[in-house]
This record gives sequence, structure tokens and C-alpha cells, in this order.
Amino acid sequence: MSENKRYRLTPEEAEIVFKFRGLKAASEEAGVDIGSVKHGWLKTKEASLFFKNPLHKDDAENKLEELCKKLIEDMQKFAPKYPTIKRSAEKKEYLLVIDPADIHIGKLADSFETGEDYNNQIAVKRVKEGVQGILNKAQGFPIDKILFIGGNDILHIDTPSRTTTAGTKQDTDGQWYSNFLIAKQLYVDILLQLIAIAPVHFTFNPSNHDTMSGFFLSEVMKTYFKQNKEITFDCSMRHRKAYRFGNNLIGTTHGDGAKKQDLPLLMATEFPIEWAKTKHRYVYTHHVHHKFSKDYIGITCESLRSPSSSDGWHHRKGYQHAAKAVEGFIHHKENGQVARLTHLF
Repeated sequence: MSENKRYRLTPEEAEIVFKFRGLKAASEEAGVDIGSVKHGWLKTKEASLFFKNPLHKDDAENKLEELCKKLIEDMQKFAPKYPTIKRSAEKKEYLLVIDPADIHIGKLADSFETGEDYNNQIAVKRVKEGVQGILNKAQGFPIDKILFIGGNDILHIDTPSRTTTAGTKQDTDGQWYSNFLIAKQLYVDILLQLIAIAPVHFTFNPSNHDTMSGFFLSEVMKTYFKQNKEITFDCSMRHRKAYRFGNNLIGTTHGDGAKKQDLPLLMATEFPIEWAKTKHRYVYTHHVHHKFSKDYIGITCESLRSPSSSDGWHHRKGYQHAAKAVEGFIHHKENGQVARLTHLF
């Protein structure tokens, strides 16, 4: 049986402890916010003690609290009761898929290093221009429903340390919290634009750059539009999603998980009812920023281009020069995919 040992402090050690206990009072007396003191040394003639202040909150924590507070206030202020939209009685048999893939809000590229610039201003401009370009090209089709694909590295980083979810450092434009708010406003603007055309279903795809922030953003959108009956949401963390439109099965995934050749069996296994009730099946993937399309048994797999430019690391590795674009698709309720819509930059 072990004994609990008790230790006596020397007078010098006791003096240090008492100094530490009086740190808050001393900080207040000096007009210093105790929360801003990260660490320090307490010293006497014969001993010294390094301490970390348990009351300290770094800038990232403070910003997180500010962001959460702002989001809650914003959503409480907004979330209005939307008027019911009167749709025309015209028979509409087309689904418009809009998929602005791999936007990477927060990515920074400098033309001096990579040959072209990319920052938040360029990102927002391209996505809005691309979505409008898709809508212009879709005008000849009577749209019954819009499927909007969200997530897929909407944000470039996922931590205050400017890293991806896995911890990979990134070149960034702006702080993580300002990037989040930019992405939020971008989604709000686009979704309001789409709702005016047809009812919208928002599907969230978890991704490798922003696993947490992307999910958080999708839930914010769901809350933001909670009183709008013209939009529905799938914000689950399932890595593969499926949406059925008539005779169409439309699968989506980020593309950093299962191999493309495994997607047919995975989709058939994970969504057996949707698979059984459809004839035309597609799965749209992302992640690689370039076009790939292949017919497998029972399903077509297609990766989408990105509107974002290459950063320094991708430039050095030669992972660039793919066409930059926002893409969309038209699906007929019975006849499947009848048009690809591409807005190039």
C-alpha cells in the first residue's frame, strides 16, 4: 500500500505560490487584463517558477466566441417568414444541378509565384458569375427543382493555425473567421437567387480541407432558412449522398474517400431503394479540380472542375493548368442527363 506523501514548501517556494495567487489582483492594479497574460516567470532570489495562465484566452478563442455570438444574433435577426412563392402551373420536367466545386474561400495565390492571382474577392466574383452563367444557359429548360451541391472545400482552412482539418499549412487570404463569414454570405446570396427560380434542395458534401467548418456552415444555412418552405437540406456527415429525381439517381461525394471504380457498388449498396427505382444514375465527384468522366456498369462517374486557381504548392508540383469553371447539369425526369452547362474563366 503506497503512502500519500506530503511535501513542505520552503519559504522561497511559498513566496512564489503566494505571488501567483496574487497575479489577478496585481494585473488589475496595473491596469492589465488578466486574460491577456499568456505566461510568465515568478522569481525570488533562490527560486523561479514558470507558469501558464489558466485564465488566458488566445486571440483565436476570443474570435470564436465573437463569431458564434455574431452568427446567433444574425440568424435570430434574419430567419424571416418568407412569403409563399406562387409558381406557374406549367408542367416542368427538368432538374437543374448547380455544383460550384472546390471554391476554397481563404486560398491565396500570387501571380508573381504561380502566374495568376486568387483571393477571396476573386473567389466570390467567380462563383457568382459562374452561377449566373449556368442560370443563363438553363433558360430554355422549364426547371421543376434545383439541386445545389454545397461543401466540397468551400473553405480553404479549418483551424486558427491556418491549416486544413488534417493539419496541413496553407497560404491564406484573411483570418479563418472572416473567411467563414464571406462563405456564409456567398451561400445566402446564391440560395436566395435560386429559390426565386424553383424549389431548392441543398446537399452538403464533407471534405478534407474544412471537415468541421464546412459542416458548421451547412448547419448555419439550414438555420438561416428554417422558415423558408422553398428549400430543404441534407447536412449529414455521410461521405456519399444520393438524390432521386424521377428516373434519375444523382450521387455526390467529395472524392477524397472511396476510389471511383468502387462507387457503383457503394451507391447500389448504400442506396438500394433509389438504385432500384431509377434507370439513369450519376455520381458527381470533386477534389481533383479537373474533368473526368467514365461510364461504369449501371452508373456514370464524373468529376467537376473548380473555379479556384493553384496556390504555390500546387504550382511547384505542376498540379495546375486545368480549365477553371463552375459547372451544372440538366436532368430530364424520365430521360436522364440531357445537358452539361459550363461557365469557364
